[in-house]
Amino acid sequence: MVVPAIEPALPAMFDIVRARHPEDLDGRLRVNERVAKSDRIYTYQLQNRALWSAKFDKPIFTLATRAAGSILASYADSSFATDVSVEGDEGDLFCFTTMLFGHITLVQKGNSTTAMDGRGLVWRPGPGGRLLISDDNARTNVFFKVADVEDALEHMLDKRLRQPLEFEPNLDWGSGLAGSLKRQLDFVMHEFQRQDGVASNPVALASLTDLLISLVLRGVPHNYVDQLDEGASSVVPAYIRRAEDFMRANGAEPIRMPQVAAAAGCSVRTLGHVFKHFRGNTPLGVLHSIRLELARDDLTLGASGSSVATVARRYGFTNSSRFATAFRRRFGETPSEAARRSSRSSS
Repeated sequence: MVVPAIEPALPAMFDIVRARHPEDLDGRLRVNERVAKSDRIYTYQLQNRALWSAKFDKPIFTLATRAAGSILASYADSSFATDVSVEGDEGDLFCFTTMLFGHITLVQKGNSTTAMDGRGLVWRPGPGGRLLISDDNARTNVFFKVADVEDALEHMLDKRLRQPLEFEPNLDWGSGLAGSLKRQLDFVMHEFQRQDGVASNPVALASLTDLLISLVLRGVPHNYVDQLDEGASSVVPAYIRRAEDFMRANGAEPIRMPQVAAAAGCSVRTLGHVFKHFRGNTPLGVLHSIRLELARDDLTLGASGSSVATVARRYGFTNSSRFATAFRRRFGETPSEAARRSSRSSS
């Protein structure tokens, strides 16, 4: 019998299903129904027919699940070799499997891939998929919504996907960013066991989800990886885009960095780090640039009919001389010249 790799507090946080007898499996353990409201059905059957009528004092199968945000975490252990098949339509989740004991072979689309110590699986549960699970087996699974992962990929590529995202099923946990992903998946399993952990904090969970999806797309081979490598310089975490969108939408309002971080879904410290790394600037510096752009838009469009001083004050520039200097350094002309150019165009 495998030794459970879960803490005593787990049942309080996870939805638990246990089977003590083969007939309890009954072929209808609805894994996704509890966590993703899906019609997919996982059918479990012991590979050793001699065990089908046996009785056991302890559970022979345990499944624990918890969903938070767009992440689903699950732990499962099996005492005996089991054949699991999937019925229903194409799944709307990507599953990342880490082995704790034993091994699992995924059979899908005519190919077989085995997960064991040091190697994991990534797969999209769907019709015709099978899992051949060994004796004395324990594993963790972390699921992400396909729509969320594909949406993040579209933002990275800056274009719509022409084909569905497909991952290579074999995961080498010792290779590159896959190793970083493995450590973060382990972190998810530990945090989801805590009542007051990341799973219970929407802001922290959003930040963690962005990191995980970024590692998934950068660290796991898939059918868009070559295009992603070609546009690597444009790959920007989603919380940078959310922060900049918030700044633009509220450029004429007083803004503090905790507000920006909350809108982005990350901490102020993380916000500062990623802006420095991806933008080469601080969040305040980016906000300053965005306000200059908004001021120039007002002046060049000329729709408001406001004076240069009024526009400057609207976006927080109280010193007209400094505003003019920053404006000219950024756009190559003074605010007054931009306003006159707009006036001449209108005439």
